[in-house]
Amino acid sequence: MSNTYLTTEELSERIKYDPRTIRDRLKDSVLLEGLHYIRPFNGRKILYIWEVIEKEMLKHSQSALSIPMANGGTING
Repeated sequence: MSNTYLTTEELSERIKYDPRTIRDRLKDSVLLEGLHYIRPFNGRKILYIWEVIEKEMLKHSQSALSIPMANGGTING
């Protein structure tokens, strides 16, 4: 499997968030180490895994379009 690794600046260009927002608000709350990003060779540099982040964003946007039903199901609107 081939992953695309992005720096904070490259990720910010793709998702249209300021790099500072990614570092201060998303990292370690929404974007988790080992799942969404890695620190290669135990260094300070952070590389984000684009395919995982993209899948997560699409999953959450699709669930936002669903309408909850009383029986626990959903309707996609």
